[in-house]
Order: sequence, then C-alpha cells, then structure tokens
Amino acid sequence: MSKVDLNLFAVFNAIYSQHNLTRAAEILHVSQPAVSNALARLRDLFDDPLFVRSPGGVSPTPLARQLINPVRQALETLDDCVKARLDFDPATSNETIRLHAAEQASALLLPKLLPKLIEQAPHLRLEIQFQNRRDVPLALAAGDLQLGIDAPLLSSNELLSQPLAQEDYVCVMRRDHPLSKQPISLEDFLAAPHIQVSSRARGATPIDIALRSLGQQREIALRIPHYSLLPQVIASTDYLAAVPRIMVSGWQLHHCPLPFPVPPLEMHLFWHKNSDHDPLNQWLRELITNLLKI
Repeated sequence: MSKVDLNLFAVFNAIYSQHNLTRAAEILHVSQPAVSNALARLRDLFDDPLFVRSPGGVSPTPLARQLINPVRQALETLDDCVKARLDFDPATSNETIRLHAAEQASALLLPKLLPKLIEQAPHLRLEIQFQNRRDVPLALAAGDLQLGIDAPLLSSNELLSQPLAQEDYVCVMRRDHPLSKQPISLEDFLAAPHIQVSSRARGATPIDIALRSLGQQREIALRIPHYSLLPQVIASTDYLAAVPRIMVSGWQLHHCPLPFPVPPLEMHLFWHKNSDHDPLNQWLRELITNLLKI
C-alpha cells in the first residue's frame, strides 16, 4: 500500500458518483483514457472489476459499494488537511457568513461581535437569519448556514456544538404599573393579563412550563412572534411579560425578578462537522465563544 497512488481513489469516487467514465473524466479535468487506466490499476489492486457495464454507463460491484464510504471519508480528511494548511487572514477575508440566531441571541451577540468584526475582519459580511429550528441542521449540512445560535434543542449526529451564555428571565411592565411599586408576588403575577412571545405557532414557553410544574397557569391575553413588538404594547397597557434579561436593555419599562424559579435561557453555538476544520469557521467560533462565555 505504500506505493499506491492516492489519486486513484479520487478517480474511484468520481466514477462511483457519475456512473460513467467519460463524465468522471470531465469533472476530474483529465482524459477518458487516463480514467480507464486508473480504473485498470484499481482493479489490479483490489482484484475485483469494481464497475461493470450497465445501460448508460457503469454500475458498482458489491466490493465497490463497501469501499465508497471509507474512500470518501479518507478524501474528505485529506481535503481538510490541505485546507487547514492554507493561510487564513481575517483582515483580508471578504466571505459571507450566514448565521442562524433568534432575537434574544442576536441581541446578546451583535453589540459585542460587530465591533470586533469591524476591527479584525472589516471585509467580512455577516448575514443573520432566523430559520425554523427543524430546518437548521439541514441548512448547516448544505452550507446555506455556517453557524447557528439556539437553545440546545437541535439534534443531529452531523452537528457539533459549544455552550454559550445563559440568560435569566425577568418580568416587565410599564413604569407606572400598579405592580411596579413593590416586589411582585406569584398571586399578582397570575392575576394580571400577559403577553406571550413565541415565534412558534403553538407550544408552551419556558415560563409556562415552569408555572405548569407548580400547578399554575397564567392568563395569556396576547401572543406575538417577536420581542420588538413588545415595548410599545407593554407601555400602553397593564399587561405583563416575561422575557430574557438581555432584551430589556434600552426599553423604557420597569423590570423585576420573577416570583417563581425558571431555568435560564441557554444558548449553544452549532456548526456542521464538515466545517469543523474550516479556518474561517474556526476563527469565528472562537471569537463568538470568547465573547459569550458562560
């Protein structure tokens, strides 16, 4: 094996994916006879035809089917090694990073991240998206997203993650609200009408789950999809709302601790394993992690 030409496995992968020697030659930018010669050497190496004629091209033998996954993994590892050796300079990078982040994650991240990007990577473009949580793993796998910041609910064997910040929830109300003069009790909290903020069409929020564990339920007078709608509505009504503490910065509202325990909002950084060794992805992950350490 020490004298095996590793280029043969790139040819093997191309033939397997294209099912045709001519098309394999085209994507490899070599001649068709060169592909035929490489296939002959592979057949000698494995003592197997590997591919047999079929309508429109060739079909893999059982041995070829066994080999394809290890071959592709080896090629990806080699490709990662080459990419890792390339010099990456954030100061000159002009790539676009697409990042999935909900409102609360964006509110926590952007004020800290943008000054660093302007200083260290002035030509890098950042695009914040908010996708359906179920779609994020596929978007990361396809390269439509490079990173995601969300609650630790994304599940996929293809994803890697890093814990980031935790945020407590607080109760918000208008400044001259009757309940703003003293610490709010659970009884007063439950008696008041509430605004529930959730981007999902249905389902309980962490606040409602915590109340349910106490055998309690609040009165939801209004359900809205975005925190940005909340300040004006709260300021002009007697409604209450429970929000992550980071969201109240800059709001002209009164806020106070909740009168019952609620687990903090956890945020994790997600990326696809194929991007684990990408220099730009690595650099940005390290930057975000340092900015949002728990």
